[in-house]
Amino acid sequence: MGPTAHAWPPFSNNGYVSTASVAEPTQHQVHVNRPNPVSVGTIVWLASELMFFAGLFAMYFTVRAVLPAEEWAKGPEHLNVPQALFITTVLVLSSVTCQFGVLAAERFQPRRTGSMWEVGKWGLQEWTTLTYILGAVFIAGQVLEYAELVEHGLTISSSPYGSVFYLATGFHGLHVLGGLIAFLFVLGRTFSAKRFGHHEATTAVVVSYYWHFVDVVWIALFGVIYFLR
Repeated sequence: MGPTAHAWPPFSNNGYVSTASVAEPTQHQVHVNRPNPVSVGTIVWLASELMFFAGLFAMYFTVRAVLPAEEWAKGPEHLNVPQALFITTVLVLSSVTCQFGVLAAERFQPRRTGSMWEVGKWGLQEWTTLTYILGAVFIAGQVLEYAELVEHGLTISSSPYGSVFYLATGFHGLHVLGGLIAFLFVLGRTFSAKRFGHHEATTAVVVSYYWHFVDVVWIALFGVIYFLR
């Protein structure tokens, strides 16, 4: 019998052992590339959306400046500040849960690895579902406030204040609805993808950019409409 053949570890050009060649990878290593064209494009688009909302703020302050003070004061007198504060808190919390979903996506963890009660082991699906629910609660609270204001006679055509109030909050509400649709798309990709990888994780990341943007815009609207009045 001849001498036993030995599999010598490969050496790199500098003479050191190349551990990357020695180790057999147990799984294909993937990662989220940032920045990438999708995330950069999303940020550019959000910049244009920022200009849109800046126009709404400008409209609000312009109407406030030209309207007589006593007429303007009649507009916000029926605003439900505690309810608005509640849905604002809900939306801020949804931004937090959304970010936890992003962290799970960056770990390439589409679903939980433990029981439902082990929140620390939740994946993208669980965090996105919770974010969706919180966003839906925000929309429900906004619709409820609209109904109450209409009962008090404040409609989009009842006064200049009503016009700017419903336009500003209404367009923001439409953006929230758009975010909820995007979350459904994210969930759909996590369930349909045979292998959760870079593309699925990137989808979750760019949707989170949008959601955080919507959150920040609402905080500004809330401060202007409900406190500055």
